[in-house]
Amino acid sequence: MSQAPIQAPTQAPIQRRTRSGGGTARRAERSGVKIETAKYIERNIPNFEVLSEDALEIIETNAETVLAEIGVNFVNNAPALELWRAAGARIEGERVYIPRGLARKLCGSAPSSYVQHARNPEKNVVIGGRNMVCAPVYGPPFVRDLDGGRRYATMADFRKFVKLGYMSKYLHHSGGTVCEPTDVPVNKRHLDMLYAHMTLSDKPFMGSVTEPSRAQDSVEMCEILFGRDFVSENVVMTSLININSPLTFDDVMMGALEIYARAGQACIISPFIVGGAMAPVSVVGTLTQVLAEVMAGIAYSQLVRPGAPVVFGAFVTSIDMNSGAPTFGTPEATQILSGAGQLARRLGLPFRSGGGLCGSKLPDAQAAYETTHTLNAALLGGVNFMLHACGWLEGGLVSSFEKFVMDADPLGVLQKLAAGVVADENAQAMDAIAEVGPGGHYLGCEHTHANYKTAFWRSDLLDYKPFETWEDDGARDTTALAAVRVQTLLDNYLQPALDPDIAAALEAYVTEKKASMPDAFM
Repeated sequence: MSQAPIQAPTQAPIQRRTRSGGGTARRAERSGVKIETAKYIERNIPNFEVLSEDALEIIETNAETVLAEIGVNFVNNAPALELWRAAGARIEGERVYIPRGLARKLCGSAPSSYVQHARNPEKNVVIGGRNMVCAPVYGPPFVRDLDGGRRYATMADFRKFVKLGYMSKYLHHSGGTVCEPTDVPVNKRHLDMLYAHMTLSDKPFMGSVTEPSRAQDSVEMCEILFGRDFVSENVVMTSLININSPLTFDDVMMGALEIYARAGQACIISPFIVGGAMAPVSVVGTLTQVLAEVMAGIAYSQLVRPGAPVVFGAFVTSIDMNSGAPTFGTPEATQILSGAGQLARRLGLPFRSGGGLCGSKLPDAQAAYETTHTLNAALLGGVNFMLHACGWLEGGLVSSFEKFVMDADPLGVLQKLAAGVVADENAQAMDAIAEVGPGGHYLGCEHTHANYKTAFWRSDLLDYKPFETWEDDGARDTTALAAVRVQTLLDNYLQPALDPDIAAALEAYVTEKKASMPDAFM
């Protein structure tokens, strides 16, 4: 029998301001615990398009040449080679040569957008179209905070990040491997991570891709959470499938892709490219390789199951030619992101890129500059699913608690920018201009009183106090303020309710799976 998604409990009541009480009522309103999730971003602004029509056609033609004449490798995956052979590709060893037009034709069966369901239906997200969904950092083996410094991540750290994600208003998605909990065996940690996402949050989440059997576990746990019939007919996971650039598809990632495609679950097909090392140094050359790799991966998903939901992914950064380290927030990365978005839209597919990316070791000015460049590029470049939206540090090696909340705060800026500029009667404010007249001020006018609560975006983190008040409060910098906010969010965390029978079934599944295999740490 189909199990509908679980409705989140009624949250703690929001204390509302009344006409009586004055300052006391306002203080009560500010101190009330609020757990809010903004709806995913809906763009009412144009996309920034960096490539001309001629450049787009050159890239598309060259990508077809790469697929037809250079080919792509599908390693250790004989069934994949047979699927390609049956579709009309030429196979030589493990290399697949895809005739011109075939990959693009196969990509045509993938949907242009899809709904990913959360166990709280109010937090469902639409991935594609004019929308942008923000998800947190993914994959770092280390964590950092102000008290403990840089250290290997644990499952306790993972749970804290999931709670922070649940409490962050402008994060629409719980993500996946927000950090790699190294204190749990490699072959079992995916079970604990999924269980945390399913029980500590009611936002959408990602499945495991580190081994095909773990992808299958993800599907089975979702069948417990949502009901088997519901999962068979709806998308409840969007998971990340990386391509081994250049032009190589390994059996582990493809095996996970096959599991999810057959189950009707969404996959981000994404090259992981450091320009100059895994792709050419030029923007057009890199985009040519990106397009070839993504088309081959998406086409393969459609061979496995026509209509399987997919996302055109592009994770591309440049390299510092002196140190060999990856760089972030560069102009070339912005150009590649924007160009990849144009290519994705021409294929009619959702687009993934961007995030709060930086190479800094600390949540400092370098981190802020690089992150802001990429977040703005993602908004303007038409990104539909933004992984790494908050918490990323040190080139993706570290998940930072302070940077998590520092990044999550300006996601609200993106939300406000994306809404565009309203020009209705209220926004024209002619009554206010007439009321105030020459030489007056707007602080007491009726229009200001009616609109002041929503007129301006307000930070939940940054300090705008006068110098003397700031100094009396401890002269705290942004990192210190972020550490306080982390603790405040965790102190105010309220776990969303889950049907006890479902919770027990999930716990039993995890316990049984863990008991069925010995621990493995490699």
